[in-house]
Amino acid sequence: MLSKVVSAAILGVDGYLVFVEVDVNNGLPSFDIVGLPDSAVKESKDRVRTAIRNSGFVFPVKRITVNLAPADTRKVGPAFDLPIAVGILVCIGVLNQQDIQNICFSGELSLDGAIRPVNGVLSMALAAKAQGIFTCCIPKDNATEASLVKDTALLPISYLRELVDHFNGQKPITQTKIEPISQEPNYTVDFFDVKGQQFVKRALEVAAAGSHNLLMIGPPGAGKTMLAHRMPTITPNLTTEESLEITKIYSIAGLLNQKQALITERPFRSPHHTASPAALSGGGRIPTPGEISLAHNGILFLDELPEFQKKSLEILRQPLEDGVVTISRASGTLTYPSKFMLLASMNPCPCGYFGATGNLRKCSCTSGEIEKYLRKISGPMLDRIDIQVEATNLEYTDFEQVSGETSRQIRQRVIAAQNIQNNRFLSDNANIANNVNNDKNAANATNAANPAIIRNNAHMTAPMIERYCELGSTEKNLIRQAFDRLGLSARAYHKILKIARTIADLESSEKITVNHISEALSYRSLDRKYW
Repeated sequence: MLSKVVSAAILGVDGYLVFVEVDVNNGLPSFDIVGLPDSAVKESKDRVRTAIRNSGFVFPVKRITVNLAPADTRKVGPAFDLPIAVGILVCIGVLNQQDIQNICFSGELSLDGAIRPVNGVLSMALAAKAQGIFTCCIPKDNATEASLVKDTALLPISYLRELVDHFNGQKPITQTKIEPISQEPNYTVDFFDVKGQQFVKRALEVAAAGSHNLLMIGPPGAGKTMLAHRMPTITPNLTTEESLEITKIYSIAGLLNQKQALITERPFRSPHHTASPAALSGGGRIPTPGEISLAHNGILFLDELPEFQKKSLEILRQPLEDGVVTISRASGTLTYPSKFMLLASMNPCPCGYFGATGNLRKCSCTSGEIEKYLRKISGPMLDRIDIQVEATNLEYTDFEQVSGETSRQIRQRVIAAQNIQNNRFLSDNANIANNVNNDKNAANATNAANPAIIRNNAHMTAPMIERYCELGSTEKNLIRQAFDRLGLSARAYHKILKIARTIADLESSEKITVNHISEALSYRSLDRKYW
């Protein structure tokens, strides 16, 4: 007898439907799974056989063949345990084929018949909905996550026996719609705690308002790490689309909190400087998201930047430009979203005290050591960092001063500036969305996950810069002089215009003035003694 069960798998961050075809026929007893299964899928036959027996059913002593279609994509993970078991139960007459039509099944089986949670359920449910399947039978522990998909009914189950009793009408499971809990981010740190460093605080505010990359350079103890960890407190709340994008990535990576399925706080990823290139970009035989994808729509903080492997840093170059990271392996090519704000800090030399003033101890490094240390940050990488500021060492009088603004006060200005940007880019994003919808090859693309969508000034394209960053004659003369004196690249020139546009937005100014250009230049003309 032949049965067909709908399931789903993950490719990158998106799901796609997999049709589990089960055939049980007379012949020598065997259990074969075809359709490019990996080791975890091949091991399903042992889990399925034992789970069916321990659930009180008779496992057929026949020739069993399971095909996972489409057969040209590799299937990964234990999520096919449940659909394979359902297919076998249909073939032996325990379940009816008509009852399981238009239902997507996914779950891992324990040997006692319990249904264990799996990764990527959110993407699977979205894929099922896109194909007209509005009911999902999933592990109970994944129900909160799957409930984020609107207009989809859920059948959360804990044991295989529950599923059989439901479809046989003995103990029906109520189709549930769980409302996800949404809560405001609760930060335990505040900019109010930071003494001094007013220039750096202002630079961080500008960076948050326009999602600009930022580098802080200064001696040990200047407060660079302290400032960086307070950066999330001045960023706006995530939109619903942004939350879903991040939640999909964390679900696939297995980092989702089952009690709070929807991520409502911007990611702040701070990998150690020993992180490998694969840990940053994502990797493995079957690539999984790395740190730069886990920081999507959030902040990637690299403390002690020169201590990272040079290969690790160079990997960041393409994602910083494109907003996506593409990983190629023998098994295929996957693309993960990675539109993040890069926040980095570093010392000016190996000992950390080069250029320090006041009572700090003097630098003990040779000029060759300093040059070698700074050369760990390549020119192309440095050119992609919009804002570069110096965090000077503090004097005792700084600690006697009254603390500055709170994160809440700064955040209000940042939100106002980003609202201006959102309104500015409405028509551009509408055109981008129309192009995606008209692209037949982008049938599974969503506007929220499209890296071409512009949300901040930092992501403006060259035509948009010309349109939204018009300069008067005085402003043009100023930036021309800076271009020649500082030896700026075309990328650096565009970044200065983007920063100036953000500063103008913070002041609710339609035009970019000389003051805005001057402040933007101050964030790119870091004291040349360092470079």
